[in-house]
Amino acid sequence: MKRLLCALVLPLSCVSILGEPQSTERTIPCKTAETAPSCRWIHGRLAEANGNPSYRLWKVGTHRLLGIYSGPEAFHRRFEKSEYAPDNEAPQLPSNVEEALWRSASGSWANIIFADFEVCPLEKEKPKAMQSACIESAKNIVIEKGD
Repeated sequence: MKRLLCALVLPLSCVSILGEPQSTERTIPCKTAETAPSCRWIHGRLAEANGNPSYRLWKVGTHRLLGIYSGPEAFHRRFEKSEYAPDNEAPQLPSNVEEALWRSASGSWANIIFADFEVCPLEKEKPKAMQSACIESAKNIVIEKGD
C-alpha cells in the first residue's frame, strides 16, 4: 500500500514543482533595478552546448539565441580573474530549471528543457548575434532527454 501511495504522490509533487516558478537563493541576482525594466517572459528551449557561454536559450519561433549568465554583476565582470570566471560555464539558474536540466540526465550532458522563461537581457540586441541574458524564473517546464 505504501508503494502505491508513493507511486501516486511522487509524480504529482514533481509536476507541481516543475509547473510553478520557484524561489531560489542566488548569490548573484538576475533581476536587479538595472535589468528589471527589460525583463520579459518568452517560450524557449534551454540546452547545454559546446562553446561560450555553455547554456543557450532559443526563443521558439525565432532565430534568436540567448547566451545565459548568472546576472549583470557576473556578466560585466566575466573577463576578470575572480569568483565570476566560471559563470559562462555554470551560471546560477532558478532551482526548478537546474533540477530539470539534470534530472535523470544521461552521460555528462544536461537535458534539454522547454519552458516559459522570465529572462533579463544583459546587453542590447544586435542583428545576427547571440544576446547575453540571465534567467530569473521559469514555469511550465517540459524535459526532453539530452544526448
